[in-house]
Amino acid sequence: QVQLAESGGELVQAGDSLRLSCAASGRISSRRMGWFRQAPGKERAFVAALDWSGGGTNYADSVKGRFTISRDIAKNTLYLQMNSLKPEDTAVYYCAAGWATEIYDYWGQGTQVTVSS
Repeated sequence: QVQLAESGGELVQAGDSLRLSCAASGRISSRRMGWFRQAPGKERAFVAALDWSGGGTNYADSVKGRFTISRDIAKNTLYLQMNSLKPEDTAVYYCAAGWATEIYDYWGQGTQVTVSS
């Protein structure tokens, strides 16, 4: 059983930076951890993922070079550093725990990020 709790979302201006956190409880040492987002009227979309044990990462093209996914193993916490934010980054951001198969079976409740122009 894994429980995930996101935090850090808020209203910011275009060009600002924001860091999201995802505190995890339960065993995630063998997991692939991901960030997803869902904008109003759109389907949930992949943002970034990280292998908890090895640290390998990958990103959606839309955020590559602006967002960085990272982890603090001691705190069992996943982060998403978001720089140069754009209005199109506005969405509810979700943390998820999955596997190397890219199947995610645990999700957080989401945190709202709003970027004003």
